Amino acid sequence: MAKQEEFGFGTQIRKSPYFDATVRWGAQGFSVYNHMYIPRDFGDPVQNFWNLVNDAILCDVAVERQVEITGPDAAEFTQLLTPRDLSALAVGQCKYVLITNAQGGILNDPILLRLAENHFWISLADSDVLLWAQGVAVNSGLDVQIREPDVAPLQLQGPKSGEVMKALLGESIADLRYYWLREYDLDGIPLIVSRTGWSSELGYELYLRDGSKGDELWEKIMSAGAPFGLKPGHTSTIRRIEGGMLSYHADMDINTNPYELGLGRLVDVDADIEFIGKAALKSIRDKGVSRQQVGLVIDGPAMANSNTKFWVLEKQGEPVGKVTSAVFSPRLEKNIALAMVGSEFTALGSQFTLQTASGKTTARVVEKPFFDPKKKITTT
Repeated sequence: MAKQEEFGFGTQIRKSPYFDATVRWGAQGFSVYNHMYIPRDFGDPVQNFWNLVNDAILCDVAVERQVEITGPDAAEFTQLLTPRDLSALAVGQCKYVLITNAQGGILNDPILLRLAENHFWISLADSDVLLWAQGVAVNSGLDVQIREPDVAPLQLQGPKSGEVMKALLGESIADLRYYWLREYDLDGIPLIVSRTGWSSELGYELYLRDGSKGDELWEKIMSAGAPFGLKPGHTSTIRRIEGGMLSYHADMDINTNPYELGLGRLVDVDADIEFIGKAALKSIRDKGVSRQQVGLVIDGPAMANSNTKFWVLEKQGEPVGKVTSAVFSPRLEKNIALAMVGSEFTALGSQFTLQTASGKTTARVVEKPFFDPKKKITTT
């Protein structure tokens, strides 16, 4: 059994409350995300994919740090951070949002949770939005408190996750709707549970509100899930690309705007709301964009690993875009990818040449998401 000392970690990068449990349960490799270690390797990533789509996996995603916004002006301030209209966001509801800067560039694409009238969590992808929010607050004139609370999420994902949750928390969890949350006390372990996740499968996120109980919570979930084939795992690159789910720093960054990603539905520039980047985003919408995200199928043998750099896409020897995320899907038996290309090259069937880790090959534009385009798996 691996021991923490074998990884040689120092103290400058934080460990999650589940770190020791993940090592006990077979974590073989970690990376750093939001200044914290995240398990990235429990063995074969293809087996991890099949565990996810056939049964269920439990993932340590404590790296999804929370920015907590409270105070009398919390709702107004939270709206300031995102171009998505939050006026209809109910207490107990979650929304996928974008956080943009004054130029309309994307700083993060988190899940927003509304715990109470003036209590919000921003559940982050990998970037320092806590510092951004605190900086925005300084000169906002609004009465808010912004901090990082003692909260550590887990993701329980897969078709049998609902059965595991009922075994853990009782039958009442069955009526928790997609993108809603509920508070639970599990034998003295304080939790917020939401029906969300980064897998394109049925799933839940369990937000632990007391880091000292991380080990206990992990073992309780694994014990409840044993009859249903629950396995420890890591977020699946295969499944998230199949589902067209975006990864910050890979598929977008501060120089990417929502319209390039086809996410104009998350930008309410005509609504009577104020948010950072409104003028810039309205201008971008009106002018149109010069590049757009597409889905690709890449020809050639199955890729052994996902890409570790951006592959240049060419037409007639000229660069016209880049592959941002690529992987082999064992279910679709294809190399699939997300890419950013010039707007004139987005038509279905458009062909490109590129150099991958395996050599020179070709790719063509296809519909995305690549699997379950109506998202019936997650929403029903």
